[in-house]
Amino acid sequence: MRNSGMNKVTLSAAVLSLAMAGSAAFAQDSASSPSARQSLYQAGENVEQADSATLNAAKHAGKGTVTAMRDTKITSKVKVALHEDKVTEDSDIHVDTVAGVVTLSGRVPSPDAAARAEQLAKQTEGVSSVTNDLKVGGPVRSD
Repeated sequence: MRNSGMNKVTLSAAVLSLAMAGSAAFAQDSASSPSARQSLYQAGENVEQADSATLNAAKHAGKGTVTAMRDTKITSKVKVALHEDKVTEDSDIHVDTVAGVVTLSGRVPSPDAAARAEQLAKQTEGVSSVTNDLKVGGPVRSD
């Protein structure tokens, strides 16, 4: 019987503890629920914004890499064309490509060589425009 009394006391204490804890939790929840909801909503918004920013960064990085690879290919093609052409083969022409725009710089022996270099660059696949900054006369490549 003594155990029965002890069980009643333990059970009563447990019920009382749960009731107090429940009412305290309920009081806390109803007092702070708008703030908690706002915090959760804001956290969700922040996660969505971070996800969107990461995705945009990845897209731009991918586009930048593709553009850089395309520009490198264009530069190589223009250099090969200039090297293989009789008019421009002995010229000191530097080629730079940014987003499909080719810039020619350096020295050429004649106005015809400058015009031919520009023509060759414009004919190269992938070139959107050419900036001809070539200087006529002066020292040219001597190999």
